[in-house]
Amino acid sequence: MNNDNQPCSAGDSTFSYTDEKFADLQMLRYRVDGFARLTVRQKALAYCLTEAALWGRDILYDQNCRHNIKVRKVLEAIYVTGAGRRDDDGFAALTTYLKRVWFANGVHHHYSTVKFEPAFSEAFLADEYAKLPDSALPLDGGQDRDGLWDELRRIIFDPSYMPKRVNQADGQDLVATSACNYYGDGVTQAEAEAYYAAKRQAAGDHSPEWGLNSTLVRRDGQLAEMVWRAGGRYGEAITHIIGWLNRALEYAESEAQRTVIIKLIEYYLTGDLRTFDQYSIAWVADTASVVDFVNGFIETYGDPLGIKASWEALVDYKDVAATARTETISANAQWFEDHSPVAAEYRKPEVKGVSAKVIDAAILGGDLYPSTAIGINLPNSNWIRAAYGSKSVTIGNITHAYNVASRGSGLLDEFVIDDAELQRIRTYGDVTDELHTDLHECLGHGSGRLMPGVSPDALKAYGATIEEARADLFGLYYIADSKLIELGLITSPDAYKAHYYTYMMNGLMTQLARIAPGAQVEEAHMRNRQLIARWALEHGRADHVVELVVRDGKTYVRINDYEALRGLFARLLAEVQRIKSTGDYDAARTLVETYGITIDPVLHAEVLGRYAGLGIAPYKGFINPRYEAVTDAAGRITDVRVTYGEAYDEQMLRYSRDYAAL
Repeated sequence: MNNDNQPCSAGDSTFSYTDEKFADLQMLRYRVDGFARLTVRQKALAYCLTEAALWGRDILYDQNCRHNIKVRKVLEAIYVTGAGRRDDDGFAALTTYLKRVWFANGVHHHYSTVKFEPAFSEAFLADEYAKLPDSALPLDGGQDRDGLWDELRRIIFDPSYMPKRVNQADGQDLVATSACNYYGDGVTQAEAEAYYAAKRQAAGDHSPEWGLNSTLVRRDGQLAEMVWRAGGRYGEAITHIIGWLNRALEYAESEAQRTVIIKLIEYYLTGDLRTFDQYSIAWVADTASVVDFVNGFIETYGDPLGIKASWEALVDYKDVAATARTETISANAQWFEDHSPVAAEYRKPEVKGVSAKVIDAAILGGDLYPSTAIGINLPNSNWIRAAYGSKSVTIGNITHAYNVASRGSGLLDEFVIDDAELQRIRTYGDVTDELHTDLHECLGHGSGRLMPGVSPDALKAYGATIEEARADLFGLYYIADSKLIELGLITSPDAYKAHYYTYMMNGLMTQLARIAPGAQVEEAHMRNRQLIARWALEHGRADHVVELVVRDGKTYVRINDYEALRGLFARLLAEVQRIKSTGDYDAARTLVETYGITIDPVLHAEVLGRYAGLGIAPYKGFINPRYEAVTDAAGRITDVRVTYGEAYDEQMLRYSRDYAAL
């Protein structure tokens, strides 16, 4: 893999990690160099799984907001027919808006979840809409042109209508005030929480993740679930996914992997969450396959109640050399658990089934595209983790692409306090970032245990932030431990300081560049980072452990005592694990509301100004490689070609054309 951002040969195209910028976004590319070293069977398997990963795209659009697919289809029709006028002001504004819709899988920002404000006028869109023939419009369910226009006008131009996809404001009905499409009209937060609490209580200790794959609606005055399965809601898309999973069976690497795919197909056919648990158990057990995948309704960040899951997909293959690092960590999982600063009763007496590897992404789909995570730990079910373990991955080629894109941006020069810190970050920053991700995913999410009778959903809307804080704190505590030197994972006892500095700098300052003036922190990962950094700042204030200082009118983080900062992380980890283990909702609420949400407006304005001067896009996402199967006369795949030259708009329009299921 290349270690710089210069163009390089990549099949039939010229490759560069960075691509176009628009709004607050920059598109990147990632390489899949290891794909060429896979066997033909493995390439064919990856190809089939990749097709399955692309067919769920429309599901996420609809989950994010019930108007999204219609908005996208109309804007795409205007964009295509107006190709010759894209330099006009109205078209330029519409182009930016459409690209943001593609990036966010809907009309709400992917991170803040606030609805986009169009820079084009209602009159402009009305004029362009009038030029489209009926055949270009998504007129379904008996809706006519005027009815569709009224729907589009309201969702795009009325700022009071569905203003936030995920509302987390304390004291409000989070279901009624969120635009996400997981609950039917008239369903309230209180009755949704009560409905699923009753199901969990009736199911006992091995309760499935009730509600994960359904829309909760009211029918004849009673609550009912519209299950996402073949023949049910989203059935058209799911049927295509099943078709490609069936094709993948032909190329499975082992019987264990065949079992995984068969169970996933069964789950998609029935929608039965107990079958999903069986699939998850089989997936955790399959640690030998080189090609692996995630496909389904997995993460619950898009639901303000943390119950219902967005659809996502990832196809990957193992980076054998880099995996040695994560295998070393996972092999010592019990040592890390036993030496945690967490109270003994909240630790796992026996850590089971922790497997970890470094992978390269082959394709990103659903809620992992275009913006994606750099690490994943699954399954999310607490009882499966306890009984069967978990599988953790660090996505190496994605991390590498981010690192390459950040070089030379000027961010560190602008925000790091002095040359000594800057040099340490440049020396150890990449390796400690990777180690923290490994510790977070491999061990942090799998550490600790719930006390008997505690519901996994006891923390409600604060659960996601607390869980991410728990995993981050686990990584922060152990990245400074001499055990990592003993294991050969790091060479210098001072290396951890590079990550401590950038973590505190990000949590206190630089991540604020992603937030609009006057807004609060909304997204769970950002709340987690601010919570940790601000808690440490406050609780270390008396001893001047860490502080914000002003030099020449600019604010900087200064860490005066790194060992004491580690001690603060240990204290907070112990408390966060107690909250998680006991289901202490009030303590979770107090912690998040006190430290994770509110922003100092003066500091925020300063960060925004300094960041703007650098010309950096706060958010980044990826354009996928394109795969083409080569088949023989019998239709069997004999090779798979990879190209990188597809432009962002070309890829999005192709996906809308070739994978339009809803």
